[in-house]
Amino acid sequence: MSDSAIGAAGDIAGAVADPRRGLTRLRAAATGRTVTIVAAGLVIGYLAARLRRRR
Repeated sequence: MSDSAIGAAGDIAGAVADPRRGLTRLRAAATGRTVTIVAAGLVIGYLAARLRRRR
């Protein structure tokens, strides 16, 4: 996983603790590539959870 995706995950976690500051940092750090990587990770995690749940 790239450093930018790790940073985005940290910014999301920060948004939970301090929503105003965290969302400002998240908007500033979000690039197209980072958003794509995080979205792909969410989709893969969701599909893996569904597959595991069905078994």
